[in-house]
Amino acid sequence: MHTLTDTVTLPNGATLKNRLVIAPLTVCLSDANGYVTPQEVDYYASRTGAVGMYIAGCSYIQPNGRGWLGEEAIYDDSFIPGLSKMAAAMKRNGTKAIMQIFHAGRMAEADAIFGHDLVSAGDVAAPLEGYRTPRPLTEEEITDVIKNFKAATIRAIKAGFDGVEIHGANNYLIHQFFSPHSNTRTDRWGGSLEKRAAFPLAVVEAVLCAAREAGRKDFIVGYRLSPREQWTPGITLKDTLYLVDKLASLQLDYLHISQSHIGSVATEQGYTDKSILAYINETVNGRLPIISVGNIQTRSDVEEALTNSDMAAVGGSALIDPNWAAKLLNNHDAAIRTKLAPEDCEILKVSPLAYKILSSRAPERIL
Repeated sequence: MHTLTDTVTLPNGATLKNRLVIAPLTVCLSDANGYVTPQEVDYYASRTGAVGMYIAGCSYIQPNGRGWLGEEAIYDDSFIPGLSKMAAAMKRNGTKAIMQIFHAGRMAEADAIFGHDLVSAGDVAAPLEGYRTPRPLTEEEITDVIKNFKAATIRAIKAGFDGVEIHGANNYLIHQFFSPHSNTRTDRWGGSLEKRAAFPLAVVEAVLCAAREAGRKDFIVGYRLSPREQWTPGITLKDTLYLVDKLASLQLDYLHISQSHIGSVATEQGYTDKSILAYINETVNGRLPIISVGNIQTRSDVEEALTNSDMAAVGGSALIDPNWAAKLLNNHDAAIRTKLAPEDCEILKVSPLAYKILSSRAPERIL
């Protein structure tokens, strides 16, 4: 088993100083137009420095890709100065700063996209209260989205980030293309499992191309995925292992597995003998590092996570206690905060909306 203080060398040669990661957590501190605010920079600065890698909350790659107000944008060069301040704040003490890039697709809230069309792979609304029916992206628009992921990567490089994480999890657009629930297409982007995987793989290739063209061999490119889906028809673990195998064959630097709990077990026939994470680890077979996340709060949780992954990531724990990682690394476990109260928000630099999200534990918002 790995030890949390071990260094990690990624496939591109970049080295992380330990196996602890702060997971992407949208804290709703950007302004109404998606520009990074001083409060947002302060938030990231207050939580970095101890972990090996810090992944910022998702940044939307085009105007109709924002999920909700408070997210930072990366679809125009005018956002680079603010993002540069964020990256610089996150890179303290050698921590690697990663920008997560995404498009919300059908999960976008109406007031977040300012009248732009709600789009997805198909015309099926998320089966949750209050979510609207999207229109399917055209072939030309799909090509544009892929180009925008590439352009966002170039901006992340210019802003000084050490890498990007492609957000293919948590019911957002890339996930929607892979899902048989949301992808009802009959063209080359939908239908069979192979065709549903085409869009995620095309985005990965575009992002990797951006890093190559920039001459940044040390630029980290990761991919985040959710191994299951909560509705029917939905992504099965068998589907996920197909995609995992394809992703592990590309020049990615890590695979980030988004779950509500690191020990989650599948219920589908043929995949109940061990945890979902163990099946994914078996499929990857050492081809690239795996990051696990899901209700990690204590040292024993980290140790459990590292049995089937190379790095352990926390979101809510770092939000509640900015010094979570430092306390763990210095064996001050008993001093770790475990609860967040409204009156703590100001001193912990947490927005009221982020507190509300954390308190509700809405899965499509927390990770």
